[in-house]
Parts: sequence; structure tokens; C-alpha cells
Amino acid sequence: MLKIESRLAQIGSIQEPVTGAVSFPVYQATAFRHPKLGQSTGFDYARTKSPTRKVLEDAIAQLESGDAGFACSSGMAALQTIFAYFSQGDHLIVSLDLYGGTYRLLEKIMSRFGVTATYVDTNDLVGLEAAYQPNTKGLVIETPTNPLMMITDIELVCTWARKKGIVSIVDNTLLTPYLQRPIELGADIVVHSATKYLGGHNDVLAGLIVTKGKELSEQMAFLHNSIGAVLGPQDSWLLMRGMKTLALRMERHEQNATAIANFLLEHPLIDEVFYPSLSTHPGYAIQNKQSTGNTGIFSFKVKDARLIEPILRHIQLIAFAESLGGVESLMTYPAVQTHADIPLEIRQQIGVDDRLLRFSVGIEHIDDLIADLSSALSKAQAELEGDSL
Repeated sequence: MLKIESRLAQIGSIQEPVTGAVSFPVYQATAFRHPKLGQSTGFDYARTKSPTRKVLEDAIAQLESGDAGFACSSGMAALQTIFAYFSQGDHLIVSLDLYGGTYRLLEKIMSRFGVTATYVDTNDLVGLEAAYQPNTKGLVIETPTNPLMMITDIELVCTWARKKGIVSIVDNTLLTPYLQRPIELGADIVVHSATKYLGGHNDVLAGLIVTKGKELSEQMAFLHNSIGAVLGPQDSWLLMRGMKTLALRMERHEQNATAIANFLLEHPLIDEVFYPSLSTHPGYAIQNKQSTGNTGIFSFKVKDARLIEPILRHIQLIAFAESLGGVESLMTYPAVQTHADIPLEIRQQIGVDDRLLRFSVGIEHIDDLIADLSSALSKAQAELEGDSL
């Protein structure tokens, strides 16, 4: 089999037999002619199957070592489609340090349909056993987690879930199949907010699901078609175009993020840096065992919460904006943005406090990024010292 770099670059390049188009066309059609009664070209209605979307779905399934792929209109649409697999009375065990949108979906929407969740450190088997209930049907893992970069041993935990008869779901948004493939480690379902690293350019909203196993794949296909939150052909094409350069981008993201994380470790205004590339990170060994590299996002805590506002005001090359995974560097304040829907007591328990910033490091020149961050930190310190006089 070709190396993953080659498979990424060749997405859609040999699937168009009539013209030989290297860039697979955007099929805007929603309806398709039947050759005659009882026959189909394989495409009937675009919600069920679309030619452009199918190339994308086949590509992500192959890249993640799964059996079927499903492209959705957003990462949250992908999660909603997955959660619809569960029924009233079912219980889920979920990563404690969780993206706020996933928490909101579980607690504000799925709870109304009788699906409950318990949040634990999914790398703690004792905690998992304690959280397990007779009606536990699913395990939802983020690794690394967002924003504190906690690492779960995927193989260990998915083996535990399989013994319990639990469906294991791994959010692989932050590492992508270029760096980590959870299905190869025992996961049943992989989910991506493809808006992030897979798209990579902050210009397409998408979610992807990959399933392993015939029965699970058939059930997910039914849910995908029935719920209908599918990805349109233009966005499918944009996502494929972004994925072609994934290998190059992830290498630059990691290179830049590692350099900046090390810079911040030595900075007098910084208290902690959360990045699994650092040997001091508690998940360092597990991360190295189950992945071939690190993501381009990390979080850090400043020593004084009063530094947050001036830092965000003074960064210039780095944008104060939500989201992550694009070629442009973005900085986010999780306590009031991405994780605002998570109750204060839970945020405090895991460490998402008013001193935490999340940094999605882009592919700009590292000298420019460090200069921008250093300048913002210096100006923030000067303002803080001025206010103290």
C-alpha cells in the first residue's frame, strides 16, 4: 500500500473515468436518472449518495482504516448523527476534558431524549469501571483533549470497552489520520470536525465519521441518510482539496507549535504549558506510543489572569478568534468562548480557568510568530505594571 502522504495527495485523482480529470468534479446534481425501472447508476438522490461526497467518504474511510465513511455538514452534525445511534435510557462514558459543543449537545439536547453521560478521565481504568453502569452503551474519547491536551491510551481503553460490549468512539480531530488512526488501535467509530486540520484553511464547515464493521456501518448509513445533515458537493470538494496537503501542513504545525511551547516554558509570565510534545507532559509516553507526531494546538496558563485581555488585544499576526487547525494562527480564551457552556465547577475541576489561553499554531514563519507573541506578552506586562503603580 502507498504511504499516507501519497494517498492524501492522490485523493480523487483517478476516480473520474470519462475525462480523466485529476481534480474530481463537483457534481451539483441532487437527482440522477435511472437507466430503467429497477435499475440505478448507484446514485438516486444526493442526500443518500452524491458522487463528489462519495469520493471524500471513501478517502477518509481508507485513511482511517475503516469500512465506511460519512461526510456531514459540520463536526456537530457528525456527533449528532453518531449519538442518534443510542436510545432512550442509554448511558455514555465521556472524556472529562471535553470540547464545550460536545458537552452542550449531550447535556442540553441528548438528555431530553433520555441519553445520559458521565464524565471521567478516560485514561483511568478504575474511574471507567466506577462509571460503568448496566445501561452503558458507549464510550466517547477525545485524545488529545481540548483544551488541556490530556492523552488517553486508545488501545487499552478500547479493549476495556470491547470486553464490556460498549461502542468506542474516538474524536481524532486534533491529530488526523496522518498522525493517529484509532480504528487500528481498537476503536469502533472515529469522528472529525473536518473544519479543522483536515480542511485546514478556515474556509469549509464539515464533519466526518468513519465506522468499522459491516453492521455498524450499515446502521450509520441509515442514520446519516435519515437525519440528512450531509455535506454538500462544493464543500466536499473543498475538503478534499484541503486534505491533499494535510501531511505538509501537519508537519509545519507541529514544528511551529513545539518551538513556541518551548519558548513559553521559559517565559517568566507563563505558569504552565499543556502540549504532549513536551517530555514533561504526563501523557508523553502514551502519545509517542500511539501516534507518529503531535498536533499544532496547545494551551498555556499565564501567571496572572489580568494579562489575558492585553495579550489578546496586542497580538497582531496571531488572530484572536475561535476554531483551530487552519493555516492561520488563532488564539482563543476557552473560559468564555469554546468552553463557556461547561459549568464552572467542571471547568475548575479540570483546570479550564481564567488564566488559560488556547493557541492554534499556524504555518507562518516561526520567527514572526514568536516575535508577535513576545511583543504581546511584553506589552501586557508593561500595562499590568503600570496599573500597579
